[in-house]
Amino acid sequence: MGVIFSVLLSGVLLMLYFLTYFNMESGLEEKMTPFECGFDPLSKMRAPFSTRFFLLVVLFLIFDVEVALLFPVLSAFSSSSSTMILTVVLAFIAILLFGMFHEWNEGALDWVSG
Repeated sequence: MGVIFSVLLSGVLLMLYFLTYFNMESGLEEKMTPFECGFDPLSKMRAPFSTRFFLLVVLFLIFDVEVALLFPVLSAFSSSSSTMILTVVLAFIAILLFGMFHEWNEGALDWVSG
């Protein structure tokens, strides 16, 4: 029964692929190329990369990962209300806020001015 279902599913998926297959000679070549951050992947020389954009992306990743680390702590806090857990979470958030305000003061988050 499982083999028959696998063969039938494979046939249906192949038919669906052939029905929706785009003809590459119909002018869709540009639309079918991968998009890589605004760069043409087929060009020989790339344009200079914006360092402000790179800095903003790195800062986003750092703060995003640190905020994601809060989820297990908050789930542990919901099961038992300990003042130690609350103190650690508040210190962690204070460090995050200090880092964010420092980057804001340095102008790393000001996208328009620079």
